[in-house]
Amino acid sequence: MFGNKNNQITPEAVQAALSTVIEPELHRDLVSLNMIRNLQVNGRDISFTIMLTTPACPLKGKMEADSRAALAKLPDVGKITINWDANVPTSARQNRELGQNFRNVIAVSSGKGGVGKSTIAVNLAIALAEEGARVGLLDADILGPNVPMMMGVNQLPPVKDRQMIPAEKYGVRFISMAFLVRPDQPLIWRGPMLHSAISQLLADVAWGELDYLIVDLPPGTGDAQLTLAQVLPPTGVIIVTQPMQVAAADALRGMKMFEKLDVPTIGIVENMSGEIFGTGAGEQLAADYDVEFLGSVPMDANIRIGGDTGQPVVVAYPDSAAAFALRQIARTVAARISVLSLANQANFIPIQMVG
Repeated sequence: MFGNKNNQITPEAVQAALSTVIEPELHRDLVSLNMIRNLQVNGRDISFTIMLTTPACPLKGKMEADSRAALAKLPDVGKITINWDANVPTSARQNRELGQNFRNVIAVSSGKGGVGKSTIAVNLAIALAEEGARVGLLDADILGPNVPMMMGVNQLPPVKDRQMIPAEKYGVRFISMAFLVRPDQPLIWRGPMLHSAISQLLADVAWGELDYLIVDLPPGTGDAQLTLAQVLPPTGVIIVTQPMQVAAADALRGMKMFEKLDVPTIGIVENMSGEIFGTGAGEQLAADYDVEFLGSVPMDANIRIGGDTGQPVVVAYPDSAAAFALRQIARTVAARISVLSLANQANFIPIQMVG
């Protein structure tokens, strides 16, 4: 039992109880991680805030259940009130040179075109924003930009203080070369021009502070991927594949490219899973190379309709199986990013307790 000789509940006793509660992703207790905030004891009643590393934490329920179970061991404990907040750790490098404040950069990539990479990027960004995160989306597919159409926006706000202002919809700030050229204008650019365009879309846009910048990369293993790794190394990369072996083979090449660029793989998403294309190649690829399988998104005509009409499936059909899968993937990605972010901090300073 936790408590003093008079069986009084004290803040120290509460902290001792909560020190037995392990954060499931970080594998350390809540107290040593300094995740307990605003602790108050009023007689037998206890209230405190758990400071998460992401508002999209998929394991809040477990932490709450474990905390209540630990506190139930206190003598005659009364009402337990648990509040939630989030402080997303920072891992993005070279922000200072860019003049930006991106806490984490998530690349979304595929080995080949046509696997629904932009669909995953758009819905992932919206799902994270719905959880309360500050999210930006960079359409880095300079030669084939589709994000504005998928988000249902066709122009940017006016320039302010010589900086572009990103479009904003569904809680996501986003920018794309599609805003800056005519719809019928082909961009026949070599590597240096692509490098310059991506660098400017990162540096010359008033992004504001972001918990996550999602970068929708072009398919393949080319200049855009190299530019991002050089200019703003991602926290990690999500590899998108279809459930066929042919697509998985190309996805493997993309994953190996990022491995050479020192960018960790967050995990693999199998898109368009179902009767038409089958299932399993993405999950098998993850198992073969010991990376996380983030989940399957089922084939659904509403995903295509949503992309064409500017109403992504997580918004237009929130109760669909596809939307459910995408939200689960977003939460898993957020948890993985928290682990990678803290691991990337060579001199990690824990969140300080207040109250």
